[in-house]
Amino acid sequence: MVDIVPLSSYPSYIDLLPSIQTCNITNLPENYFLKYYLYHALTWPQLSFVAVVRPRNGYPDGKIAGSYPKVVGYVLAKMEEEPTDGVQHGHITSLSVMRTHRRLGIAERLMRMSQRAMAESHRAQFVSLHVRVSNKAALHLYRDTLGFQVDSVESKYYADGEDAYAMRMDLSPMWIDWAEIERKDRARHAKDEKDADEGDEVGELGKKEDEKEKEKMVRVKVGRSLGVGDLVEKNEVQTA
Repeated sequence: MVDIVPLSSYPSYIDLLPSIQTCNITNLPENYFLKYYLYHALTWPQLSFVAVVRPRNGYPDGKIAGSYPKVVGYVLAKMEEEPTDGVQHGHITSLSVMRTHRRLGIAERLMRMSQRAMAESHRAQFVSLHVRVSNKAALHLYRDTLGFQVDSVESKYYADGEDAYAMRMDLSPMWIDWAEIERKDRARHAKDEKDADEGDEVGELGKKEDEKEKEKMVRVKVGRSLGVGDLVEKNEVQTA
């Protein structure tokens, strides 16, 4: 079983970075220094996700934290710090899944979770990425499965001279409408208060219950008005 978890969910996500780097070096020609992964993890920890293999016997005490899982995939993402067009948007820096765990939908899950985090955490207008023009599998994922569109072709983008498709996907439909959520919360709160007020009304059954309570109170008062000696004497007289 493979779990997709945020890179920030570990007490020390730095421990996972060498495994993420290994996954990158094993599968992709575009590699980075370890400090580049660390920069992403520290600056945008909620945007990057890791695919880890769940142990057969489960995690100790039912918690992922504290264990050292096997990394089989990752997505490294960030927010564009100084967008030239001034539009807030995210960028997928790197995506990789080990060959032993491909065709399981892991790459798609990693991408969708990162995209949603960009939209909800940073209100990103869109997400961008680059992909080799020869990478048919990646193109199928981005364009056909996720809905990315080719924005342009960047000539000799990669170090070996290959061109890249610059792709993007609109994230505005994923935005959270906080104003609408607050409006619904206020309406729900007002309804709860109204229901609480209506619960104070007393019907015929309630009136009967009130009369019984009053009768009990009268009997208690009468009983208490008699002294203990009077009660004993009355009992003795009845017995005699």
